[in-house]
Amino acid sequence: MHETAALLPDPAQLRAHLRGLAVLDATIGDDPRFCEYTFDTAWGPDTEAALMENGSGDEFAVLFTPVGVLILGFDHESEMSPYGTDDEQVWPGVIDDVPAALRPLLDEPAFHDEGIDAPRVTVCLWRETGDTVWHTGSAITFPVGSAGPDGSGFLFHLLADRSPEAVQAHFEDYYERPVPLDAIRHVLAGRPLTPAIARALNPAVPSDDALLHGAVFDR
Repeated sequence: MHETAALLPDPAQLRAHLRGLAVLDATIGDDPRFCEYTFDTAWGPDTEAALMENGSGDEFAVLFTPVGVLILGFDHESEMSPYGTDDEQVWPGVIDDVPAALRPLLDEPAFHDEGIDAPRVTVCLWRETGDTVWHTGSAITFPVGSAGPDGSGFLFHLLADRSPEAVQAHFEDYYERPVPLDAIRHVLAGRPLTPAIARALNPAVPSDDALLHGAVFDR
């Protein structure tokens, strides 16, 4: 977790990167139901959410608010999962230090499952507006003998390594087909998704209009 915190960019750069991942996923994929990365500009009052769900029970949410950014991740196989603890609570120290301004986000129904009185979290990071570094819990005792026990290493791998090459490798593995690096670079740089770039990312989509519509995630 601490290693990941040191590798994250500032919130503006992180937001731009996550929007780029959502555009790429929506464009490369043939079915929005199977996209891992999405970005919701109207997730809540004054809140934007970048979301990742891998279809296997692992997920994260990056919540952008006027008072700061909260990152919640859940590794369903982690020993630190609330489902794996005797009291069905978040692992000690993971969310204890979350500042008061961001704590209400922990109560959002999206992060709670029926029948368990704890948010679905194994890793948490945050950065208040005006701060210069990302923070994690200061008093976490991780399980002994487990490499990456909170899941942060694989959950946030495209946030820690934001290179076009890493993003290309991920989407080629996920969709099992080649994805041109130049098109990846174009989208990650924040440039417009032109018909030519859209075709390069997904030649199978029947029309440019349909593809471009599928890549729009603003509400």
